[in-house]
Amino acid sequence: MNERSGAVPSCVAIILDGNRRWAKAHGLPKLEGHRVGLLDTLRNTVRFVHKKGIRHLAVFMFSTENWERDPMEVSYLMDLFRESIRKELKELAEENVRLRFIGQRERFSQDLQTAMTEAEAETAGNDGITLWCCLSYGGRAEIVAAAKAIAADGEEITEDSFARHLWSADMPDPDIIIRTSGEQRLSGFLTWRSVYSELFFTDTFWPDFSEKEFDEILTEFAERERRHGK
Repeated sequence: MNERSGAVPSCVAIILDGNRRWAKAHGLPKLEGHRVGLLDTLRNTVRFVHKKGIRHLAVFMFSTENWERDPMEVSYLMDLFRESIRKELKELAEENVRLRFIGQRERFSQDLQTAMTEAEAETAGNDGITLWCCLSYGGRAEIVAAAKAIAADGEEITEDSFARHLWSADMPDPDIIIRTSGEQRLSGFLTWRSVYSELFFTDTFWPDFSEKEFDEILTEFAERERRHGK
């Protein structure tokens, strides 16, 4: 039987794309797009997603390939992550948001690793919405890491046992994956978990993403039939 999407999704995932092009379109330094996207748009998005009763929001903030960008841009992003974790995300934590960080955490500086660990510990008891921050994340890297972990544990390899060793082990499979900026690919985002996700691509650059546009996506999602291979 076909299923209408109807109900409120449990998990929404977003690829935050178009920050640099947004800045160029507005005559601003390209790095300013990252600041607006991370410190303003993300905070607002978490709030309106939470308001709609959605329990999980996963955001693709920095990929494993992003380390290859210009060193000045990477350094700027690291400073933004520090500011976001210590200030912006702390503010969200006070609004019953739980923070989780998934990816190659060991590639970050020790102070950033500590900030992530502390943010997770401080918000562990929050039960409003879980914000999954995917940093130094790649779908292939996640699968390789899970394979190494299950081999080290000597477990039988099954879909269930494999899923338990993913960085995203506690995350529900996303019902919806959104990519902003007009690109129509997932770029390795949640490769294991995205097999039955409904995909939405919008031309809007991430800093301009709004609650109105999200509502339109939810409306279309409710009208889609989800077959799950049946």
